Amino acid sequence: MSTTLSSSSLLANVSDELAGAVERAGAAVVTVDGRRRHPASGIVWSTDGLIATANHVVERDEEIEIGLPDGRTVAADLVGRDPGSDLALLRVAASDVAPLPRSAGEPRVGHIALAIARPGPSGVMASLGVVSAVGGPLRFRGGASLDRYVQADVAMLPGFSGGPLVDSVGNLIGLNSSTLGRAGQLTVLAATIDGTVATLLQHGRVRRGYLGVGAQGVRLPETLARALGNGQELGLLIVSVEAGGPADTAGLMLGDVILAVDGAAVGQVEQLQEQLAGDRVGKSIPIRIARGGEPREIAVTVGERQRQAE
Repeated sequence: MSTTLSSSSLLANVSDELAGAVERAGAAVVTVDGRRRHPASGIVWSTDGLIATANHVVERDEEIEIGLPDGRTVAADLVGRDPGSDLALLRVAASDVAPLPRSAGEPRVGHIALAIARPGPSGVMASLGVVSAVGGPLRFRGGASLDRYVQADVAMLPGFSGGPLVDSVGNLIGLNSSTLGRAGQLTVLAATIDGTVATLLQHGRVRRGYLGVGAQGVRLPETLARALGNGQELGLLIVSVEAGGPADTAGLMLGDVILAVDGAAVGQVEQLQEQLAGDRVGKSIPIRIARGGEPREIAVTVGERQRQAE
């Protein structure tokens, strides 16, 4: 009997702790009404009224409303958005909001996690699961990438996108999106969001560079690899060139093999994307290529990718 009572008491304590975690986290979760369908959720990101949410739930640039935890409804301005990483940044004129504390430890597979949402006036909702994967880097079409990400087997009910994934005591792990990743459900870590938030505050968007080429990794001929003398064995064969694009304008041609970008060797498309970070948009950088088996260098002015799905 005592064992049964002890087990029941332990379960009740765990249940109370999880309910407390939901309550604490819910104090920083808002309703985001920015689309035709049902509202979604957002996270208070700073004391000056910044709200982070998923970009795909903010379908309009104006007439966005935020439902605060105390029941008030306030207007929000769109600060900026990054469709590539499914993040939108909003701002409300409220100084009495507070962000979630950050989880102190690294998320590990098997950790208990809670998805928190406030998809309407009925209040906070939650679903319980465990961290099922911690991975990265993950790259998407259009140049967007995540250095690290988390997947948790929490139920992403309607309106949960844009809300937080929190640990067992209610501290923030990251922001939930139902559209990122092949599985259609992924959590962007808070530290990654910090960098995107800083960029959106400065530019209103995340700038991503491009050359206007299609490329695939190839193994370099032995004679070329020996001539380079740096141990490089792979390069990127240009299989298409966008007419009028940066590469075309600079004189890169079909059949050229890209060896390095601004001195950094590239042998995979992902490595090329890494070298075309937003701070290089509009700048002329040296691209080392092999043409007819002979290395040469061509300066290319990096363009800015306008379409995320390119």
